[in-house]
Amino acid sequence: MTDILINKLQRENDSYKIIVNAMILTMDSDYSFWKCGSILIKNDRIVALGDISISREDFPDAEVIDGTGKLVMPGLVNTHTHVPMTIFRGYADDLPLHEWLYEYIFPVESEFINAESVTLGTTLAMAEMLRSGTTTFNDMYYFVDEIAQVVDQTGLRAVLSESVIGFPAPNSPTPNDSLRKSEGLIKKWGSHPRITISFSAHAPYSCSGSLIQKTKSFADKYNVPFNIHVAETKKEFDESLVKTGYTPVGYLNSLGVLDSNVIAAHGVHLTPDDISILKERGVSVAHNPECNMKLASGVAPVPQLLKSGVKVGFGTDGVASNNNLDLFEEMNTAAIIHKLNSNDPTVLDARTVVEMATIGGARVLGMENEIGSLEPGKKADLIMMNMSQPHAHPVYNIYSLLVYSLQGSDVETVIIDGEAVMLNKKFVHLEENGLYEEVEKIAQAIKDRSRELSRIK
Repeated sequence: MTDILINKLQRENDSYKIIVNAMILTMDSDYSFWKCGSILIKNDRIVALGDISISREDFPDAEVIDGTGKLVMPGLVNTHTHVPMTIFRGYADDLPLHEWLYEYIFPVESEFINAESVTLGTTLAMAEMLRSGTTTFNDMYYFVDEIAQVVDQTGLRAVLSESVIGFPAPNSPTPNDSLRKSEGLIKKWGSHPRITISFSAHAPYSCSGSLIQKTKSFADKYNVPFNIHVAETKKEFDESLVKTGYTPVGYLNSLGVLDSNVIAAHGVHLTPDDISILKERGVSVAHNPECNMKLASGVAPVPQLLKSGVKVGFGTDGVASNNNLDLFEEMNTAAIIHKLNSNDPTVLDARTVVEMATIGGARVLGMENEIGSLEPGKKADLIMMNMSQPHAHPVYNIYSLLVYSLQGSDVETVIIDGEAVMLNKKFVHLEENGLYEEVEKIAQAIKDRSRELSRIK
């Protein structure tokens, strides 16, 4: 047992938490792991952790959390999603992307997406993500101010952006309106400790080249991430070659918009030259394995991306095309599908997969110095999982256990910014009473409208 000397000059306004007797997985550069250790949290940051002794006399007012039978690890990072789309879960399944998007999703969004439905869908998404251990997410959608308000209230960490698209959006008649809204959001939320406002252009096939360049210039101006869907389907890939003479990645490179603040969602159909461009430009990729499988979009060349040194994290995409926000499922799916796709069981080993869901995701968002691993000085964003159950034993390899056996439903406690936002499976700030009934009311209205439209056709 190593003793640590803690400064006893404890200010009255400081808040301390101590987690004791826990299994601790850090995901730091040494992949440190303790079978039984402690964590000291001061306000929103980790002070010390590991095989340490902490004198309770020095912290008489500290909140003590017993970690016996628990695994403590970094909170998971979802690098690409559209959280309000939880209200469309199961609405238009078993369709190819282009038909799903243009014939079902875009029309229903234009009619049913508003401030109220976005608030409701976001609240549902926060509950789902907390239940399965996500502490940070990167979102592109509409009515971002409403999304930010829910994030503020429920305690998650988020990178949020208005989706700029080349036709009228639910809350913006023109792309310029979306950009003006985004600038206003930066002014409103810029100093928030858990919310980052960024910029997004929907995709090369839904935005003109000049619109993509303009949106990217705003991201550069404010030094924030820039999100865009890239090379998701073979149809998109082929049409890009015909219309522009470039692959989707090549086209974006020709526009001069690819650099280190770009997060390319999907990146399924990439050539070796595309991968080289992404590496050279410092572009990150948000990998969405379950969505890509469900829409039959293909399997992204993640092993090749990682081998080339491209930063890759996991995304769930929106619930309408997944149909959940559970990153434990994404980890399991990714590990298995890439082994099958490459006919190599050693590809995407379990530790690499866990890294992609934690510190790897933080790197994609440019937040690796603050989150993604449990280390002194970093934000106290962590989850506690119940290990007192059959499928959590025996423990030969903690990474394999996480990827192939443990589940999102095993998460019991979530701490973000040093504050418990879910404690023993009970939400601290989020009210479930009436939530699901309200969601079902919207779903019924959507179903009724869909039947009416089908009769008209």
